Amino acid sequence: MLNSFVELNGREWAKALLDKGTFRELLGPLDRLESPHLEPQGIVPQSDDGIIVAIGQINTKNVLIISMEGAFQGGGIGEVSGAKISASLELVLEENKQGKTIYPIMIFDTGGVRLQEANYGLLSISEIGNQIVALRNYVPVVGIIPGRVGAFGGMSITAGLFTTLIATNKARLGLNGPEVIEQEAGVMEFDSSDQTLIWNTIGSNQRLKTGLVDAVVEDDTEVIIHTIDSVLTAKANPAKTEQIDFYQTLLNDIDLSLEWTPEKYTAYYKQLQPVQQAVPMAGEGHSVSSNSRGYKWFSYLTGIVHPTSSVPSVLAADIEKNGQLCRYISIVPDPNNKFPRVRNGEVGLLEGWTVAQVVRDAIQQDENKEIKRPIIAIIDVPSQAYGYKEELIGINLALAASADAYATARQKGHPVIGLIVGNAISGGFLAHGLQSNRLIALDDEKITIQAMSKASAARITKRTIAELEEATKKVPAMAYDVRGYSTLGALYKLVSNINPDQPTEQDIEEIEQTLVEAINSTKGTVTDLSFRLTTKEALAGGRAATIKVRELLKEQWKFDHMIL
Repeated sequence: MLNSFVELNGREWAKALLDKGTFRELLGPLDRLESPHLEPQGIVPQSDDGIIVAIGQINTKNVLIISMEGAFQGGGIGEVSGAKISASLELVLEENKQGKTIYPIMIFDTGGVRLQEANYGLLSISEIGNQIVALRNYVPVVGIIPGRVGAFGGMSITAGLFTTLIATNKARLGLNGPEVIEQEAGVMEFDSSDQTLIWNTIGSNQRLKTGLVDAVVEDDTEVIIHTIDSVLTAKANPAKTEQIDFYQTLLNDIDLSLEWTPEKYTAYYKQLQPVQQAVPMAGEGHSVSSNSRGYKWFSYLTGIVHPTSSVPSVLAADIEKNGQLCRYISIVPDPNNKFPRVRNGEVGLLEGWTVAQVVRDAIQQDENKEIKRPIIAIIDVPSQAYGYKEELIGINLALAASADAYATARQKGHPVIGLIVGNAISGGFLAHGLQSNRLIALDDEKITIQAMSKASAARITKRTIAELEEATKKVPAMAYDVRGYSTLGALYKLVSNINPDQPTEQDIEEIEQTLVEAINSTKGTVTDLSFRLTTKEALAGGRAATIKVRELLKEQWKFDHMIL
């Protein structure tokens, strides 16, 4: 009988991969680092918060194993669990920078953000993604999706950043779970009771055929160990998130009037020959094409009247302000978008890959320049797209491509500033905004920042919408309003007394000055996301658990890393 890997729990997964006698767990159950946000909601916490962090060896190679326990809160990422992952990856990054090779390996068993700690989950996932992008410059970053829960939500975006993804044939990979798509878009879009449809769309064998995972292996521990070992010694492939011309060609050419089965899409994918795509920069149009805040503020800040682009849902322009060239980017509604699920400004396949193209174009242009142009992300995204075709093609990778581009730009010295003028929801926010050095937000009650719509969040957490709204009043980690979000410490500034819909010239000048101040504040500082842990709100308690996890993990790492 095969030595099943899938049937093990999270801690057993880590132990099973490591050479005998080398398993050392960091911040384990005896450290009792429980989430402080669950008990106030009537949920029993777990003493490791569902994340196992271990160091050891695989065939004498030094590795870090991060394993998710799907049996606890569906493997959802909250503050403590997210901090354990991001802090351990940061420590491995520092070791590799100093010439000590340690390979990071992550075992996915997660639905994504833990909705009871939604805002912390989004912050943590962006910080995890930042570390993965940095680590890829030194070592392969390997992900394993055994089965059970799979890899969904924001963590499927994270999976898209990995050098190599290994899955068993019992695994699934997708941004949106079938139940969430049905809730948001209706049963005609995706029938969550149709198991055959689900597996043929987001199952690992289909993902292998269309390049979203790199290997599908038997559910056998020894086979998985052998596959990991071979990946660690092989030459790394280019990141999947850099296949911009391929996916833009695919998305431009695909005929959505046809019925797209998994088999038909696979055939289309395999015969595709990529064509280099022109970078779509905004110009002046003939009339207003949207009333969204993202559209209006792009126009206000760039001075472009009635902005338009060859990709109408993505506006980008280089504008010189105060002697400094800045690239402004906004995702806006396009009522004629060929993908119906993104016509209200959601971030979908085309938007993710186009933003990635626009950001990487700025990186390339400034590659040999001492001073890199700032990139301003104007944020007004109601969510990611919820659709069958989006899942079939791989929307998780499209959003990962955008997040990767922003993180790469920042790590190469581009100040990345996010300006929240409207909603900042879910995967849309992860792809367009959360990789910013500095986040600025307008103080407006209409702005919503969260991981999921209230209707879907209520369904997933088994609450009524009224119960959900009551819970958000008590727990800032779940707050939907921008003032509640500001208490977490993620914002550089919350700007009050601005009319978001009809700003005066003085209002626009104040925002422009705030952007300049934010850009200047990044000079001479590190190019990571650590600023959000140093604000007065973060230090006053907004990121207290995160800071504690990072301190304790660093202490244990000093003691334990000497064994490697």
